[in-house]
Amino acid sequence: MPEVQTAPARFRRPAATLALLALAQLIISIDYNIVYVALPEIGDALGFSTQTLQWVISAYAVAFGGFLLLGGRGCDLFGPRRMFVLGLALYGVSSLAGGLATAPGTLIAARALQGLGGALLFPSTLTLVSTGYAAGRDRNRAFAVWGTAGGSGMILGSLLGGVLTDAFGWAAVLFVNVPLVLIAVAAALVLIPHDGPRDAGRRLDLAGALTATAGVVLLVFALVQGPESGWTAPTVLTAAGAGAVLLVAFVVIERKSGDPLLPMRLLRDRDLRTGVAVTFLYMAGFGTLLYFLTVYFQAVHGYGPLATGLAFLVPMAAIAAGSQIAGRLATRRGMRTAMVISLTVGGAGTVVVGVCMSTTAGYLGLVPGLVLLGLGQGAGYTLMFGAATAGIDARNQGVASGLTSTAQQIGGAVGLAVLVAIANSAGTGMTITGLRTAVFLAAAVIVLATVTVFGFTPSSRKAGSTKSVLADVARA
Repeated sequence: MPEVQTAPARFRRPAATLALLALAQLIISIDYNIVYVALPEIGDALGFSTQTLQWVISAYAVAFGGFLLLGGRGCDLFGPRRMFVLGLALYGVSSLAGGLATAPGTLIAARALQGLGGALLFPSTLTLVSTGYAAGRDRNRAFAVWGTAGGSGMILGSLLGGVLTDAFGWAAVLFVNVPLVLIAVAAALVLIPHDGPRDAGRRLDLAGALTATAGVVLLVFALVQGPESGWTAPTVLTAAGAGAVLLVAFVVIERKSGDPLLPMRLLRDRDLRTGVAVTFLYMAGFGTLLYFLTVYFQAVHGYGPLATGLAFLVPMAAIAAGSQIAGRLATRRGMRTAMVISLTVGGAGTVVVGVCMSTTAGYLGLVPGLVLLGLGQGAGYTLMFGAATAGIDARNQGVASGLTSTAQQIGGAVGLAVLVAIANSAGTGMTITGLRTAVFLAAAVIVLATVTVFGFTPSSRKAGSTKSVLADVARA
């Protein structure tokens, strides 16, 4: 069935609407990082074990990744304005519930609901930016502002998490979302035009969404629970087996569906396949480092929440700088070469950080490695989504972006589960040796991602449109 084209929505107040969309992106970006700094206090207050504490992060990431395809398709079926407001509402309710939590299960459930809110909110903001501004300068500027909000949120999230936790306690990192969401919902009802009537010929592939999400959740649960319960424990084996069966069922459902959540024919595209693999590996490597650095700063060196937040300003500023460099680098050297350079620099920085980690080393000794890590991480993140979807036709850009974003979220969750298990394998908690081992393994995953980049089509064989788009991004 052909895709329904979304007509451009000309905003009556484009500047104010862009500020709203940037705020939504800021909320998503802040919310992922802000919790890291508060993890030790959350663990102590609610009685998490070392193994289960990572579920405060993983529950959000798995729900976010599992429902991204559904969120993107929901924009097509129900309209981006409806999904935007619904995503914000879920964020507000779940943040309030999480801040009031008194037990680990309640907080994990609230974080999963936040992830669902993010999965609805992220594609709706992207759809509104791409359809609400005229192609060319206006749209490039809108994407630049939207993207900058995401990068700023990464920096602000770490610092804000430290400030709020130090001043008001861990619950404040969740409560802070509530007023932001109320402001955004009120603005959305005024600024964003109403969605048009729903196409009666389209249907929601709920079976596909449920089987994919449940399958991923069960597999990650097995990875997280395995080190604590034992890899042969009935619950672990059952979860792993059921997860695999559900993912096979998802593929069968998608092949038979008249309006699938994920059209399987898209996987024949070389660049999309490579992009999904690179994005998964990127997050399994880079995406885990914030967790281990937080443990290193707080458990090894005794940093408080505020000091930890300040410590992350160097790598986060480097990530922002790398993001700005990426477009020009790709224009001059080609997308594939630029990604290889970016991931090589980031991987080298990760190795330097691992070498410099010790019980006696000061923060300044880590700075060179953190700068290299951040530059490569920021540039690689900016490039990999565009490289993955470069060969996909306009009618399928949304679902291709959703697939790549899903790989991003699941890669981070799986990578964190595996590396935490390895770091804790000694059975005495996360020691400096375990932390360094995890960081070096993350560097090895980044090397694997770098090798996988060579699967992308060389720039010389692509149409000149890619270079033109990158030039527009660089100018923006």
